[in-house]
Amino acid sequence: MAHIMGFGGYVTERVVTNDDWARLVDTSDEWITQRTGIKRRRFAAAEETTMTLAANAAEVAIKDAGLTPDDIDEIIVATDTPEMMTPDTAALVQNYLGCRHIPTYDLGGSGCAGFVQAIDVARSRIALAPKRILVIGVELITKMISMKDRATAVLFGDAAGAVVMGPEPSQAEILDVVTGTDGSHAEILTLAAGGTRNPFNESTLASGDYNRLVMDGRKVFTEAVKRMSEASSEVLKKIGRSVSDVALVIPHQANLRIIDAVRKRMGVAEEKVYVNVQKYGNTGSATVPFALWEAVRDDKIAEGDLVILTAFGAGFHWAAAAVQF
Repeated sequence: MAHIMGFGGYVTERVVTNDDWARLVDTSDEWITQRTGIKRRRFAAAEETTMTLAANAAEVAIKDAGLTPDDIDEIIVATDTPEMMTPDTAALVQNYLGCRHIPTYDLGGSGCAGFVQAIDVARSRIALAPKRILVIGVELITKMISMKDRATAVLFGDAAGAVVMGPEPSQAEILDVVTGTDGSHAEILTLAAGGTRNPFNESTLASGDYNRLVMDGRKVFTEAVKRMSEASSEVLKKIGRSVSDVALVIPHQANLRIIDAVRKRMGVAEEKVYVNVQKYGNTGSATVPFALWEAVRDDKIAEGDLVILTAFGAGFHWAAAAVQF
C-alpha cells in the first residue's frame, strides 16, 4: 500500500483583495463575493516561477517526512502552467532540490484534477516497486491568463502543495483512488493557445488569444458538482465505507458555490468540508494538496480520520481519493 509520509504547501506573500481587483477592472468586492465566495488570493512575485513555487512546497513536505532530497526516488508535478513548454517542470525541481538523477514527470492538461490523478499514478508506481515519490500540485496562473477578463481573472491565485509518498506505514494511507475523463466536454474549458492548433505567433498575440481562458461557467458548474460527488461516492463504495464514516472532505477549491453544491449532493455536514477558497482563490492543481497540508498543519485532521480528496478539471477530468489517517 502507498502512504503519505509528509505534507507541504507554499503561497507567496503578495495578497490581492477584491477591492484591489476593483481598481483594475469593472468589478466589486460584492460582485466577486456573491458569485464565488472569494475575498482575496495570492499573486506570485515577478521573480517567482512555477518551479520555485513547487520547490518551496516540496522542501516543506520532505522535511515533514523526516527525509532529505537524496531520499526521493521519483518526482511527479501536476500543473497546467509549466515553467517551460519543455523540459518538464519536475526535472527543474529535481535539479533545484539537489536530488539524485531520479526519474521525473509532469502530469499536465488535466486542469484542477491533476494532483489527485498524480496520487493515483504514484501509488501505482509504489505498488510496482517500493520507492519514495514526491508529488506536487502547482499553478502560477496569474502569469498565464489575461488580467483584463473580470469573469475569469478574479477567480485565480498562485500556490503549490506537495506530499511525499512511500510504502512505509506513516501519517496516512491511500486506501483507493477513482479517476475518470469525458473528452466530449474538452472545448468547454480551454486555454487553447500555445499548442499546434493555435500556436504562439503574431496572430495570437494581436488577437489576445495567447492568454484567453475560455469557459462555459454553467456547464462547468453542473459537471464539477456531478463528477466530484459521484467520484467521492464511488471511492467510498470501493473501500466498503459510507459517507457517515467520513471525517473531512477536501474538495477542489473552485468557488464556494461549487463546493457547497458538492457538499449537499454528497450529504455531508458543512463542518466536515474543508474550505479555504475565500483566502486563496482557485489555485488549480494546487488547491487540494495545499488545503490538505493546511488542514494537517492546523490540526483539522486527527488520527483515525477518513478523509476524501476530490477534484475536477478541464478535459473534463475528475478524481477522488480515500485517505486514512
